[in-house]
Amino acid sequence: MSRVTPTQELDRLVELIASAPGGVGIEAIEQQLGTPLHRRTLQRRLAVLVAQQRIDMLGERRTARYHRRAAPADRAAEPEHTWRTAPAQDDLPVSAAGAEIRDHVTQPRHLRSPVGYRQSFLEQYHPNHTAYLPPALREQLHAMGRSPAQQTPAGTFAKDILNRLLIDLSWASSHLEGNTYSRLDTERLIEFGQAAEGKDALETQMILNHKQAIEYLVLSPDNARVQTDTLIALHALLSDGLMADPSAVGRVRRRAVEIGGSVYLPLALPQRLEELLGIVVQMAAEITDPFEQAFFLMVHLPYLQPFEDVNKRVSRLAANIPFIRHNLCPLSFIDVPQQAYVNAMLGVYELNRVDLLRDVFVWAYERSCQQYVAVQQTLVPPDIFRLRHRQALAEVVAAIVRQGEAVTEQAVKSKIPASVPVAEHAHFCTLVLSEFASLHAGNAVRFGIRPLEFSAWQRR
Repeated sequence: MSRVTPTQELDRLVELIASAPGGVGIEAIEQQLGTPLHRRTLQRRLAVLVAQQRIDMLGERRTARYHRRAAPADRAAEPEHTWRTAPAQDDLPVSAAGAEIRDHVTQPRHLRSPVGYRQSFLEQYHPNHTAYLPPALREQLHAMGRSPAQQTPAGTFAKDILNRLLIDLSWASSHLEGNTYSRLDTERLIEFGQAAEGKDALETQMILNHKQAIEYLVLSPDNARVQTDTLIALHALLSDGLMADPSAVGRVRRRAVEIGGSVYLPLALPQRLEELLGIVVQMAAEITDPFEQAFFLMVHLPYLQPFEDVNKRVSRLAANIPFIRHNLCPLSFIDVPQQAYVNAMLGVYELNRVDLLRDVFVWAYERSCQQYVAVQQTLVPPDIFRLRHRQALAEVVAAIVRQGEAVTEQAVKSKIPASVPVAEHAHFCTLVLSEFASLHAGNAVRFGIRPLEFSAWQRR
């Protein structure tokens, strides 16, 4: 946990900067302080004052000059350039602590000290006692994320908005990795299988991998659990065709890795990685609040780097597991600026501080909820009969398709399982026939039917 800077020290800095009407550079500030102070410490304190709007920073970081911020009443009489702050580094509002982290991680690498994996960062967390998200913030997130499907079986809401979620999350998560597909390109690829012209095949593969991984979680609620097997499966789906070593797909890494642009050096010993991955998963599974659980996974999975690559993608989909299970609005990462997310992760890697990532997480979740408000309002109220017999419905539809039978009332009745009461057979039969009326290769996956199986049934 970071130390709190005494108010007197910050006040002294403001007075020193105010004594130079034309602004002052960081070297001059160091000289005037008189007492030795590490450059990074001084930069952090200046970042706090900028975030508190007590001073302004003009110019690039290395040549910046700091000015005492004028009172609002005095500003109208001053030329704009004397009080306008430097352009924001990204589009997200951040807390003072988040700004301090961002100030540190955006320094050149040679000014940041190399660090390794600190197990103490994990050991300091105690599920349901430690909290990265304060109680008031969790209440706010719960209020934003409630869905119409709150009282229905786990995963119902995610299934209801699956088509929209597939496009949003596949595109946004891939975009955070530098993928240049547009949202419209992504929609065409997912809905019609049309790869965008001029795009690298690996970018297309990345989008399709996301689609498959999301369907893995949403279409089979038993898969949406915080357990090691689920994370391994997500990695296998997300990294398929993207790894230099195909044997590294769906496997804990066996070699050392580096983080591009960071001074963080992840743990290298394979046996230790497997042990720590098990501990991270066990701790996450014990967390009862879905938002705290999601955020914990976003912090500690990338920090551990259990796989050779694709760790952040795994963490973003894993963070949606508690939302799927609790029928909360999913986290699609829509419109999150790539640099804001990168800076937040660097703060975790190099400082073991979560403030900036928490800022990004909260902003991203609120944005996702805003995106799905319209979707929620247009949802048809759930069919309770269909929900109650969803398993039987899937079994009958899949059986008719795989056995190549014609869709008749007799064929349906011959396959109704014992779980459907005799008194409800007529209603159930009508439900199955109506499902076949709208069945096509794109939505047949809801019943576990692969595209090739559906095509073979159509030909028959």
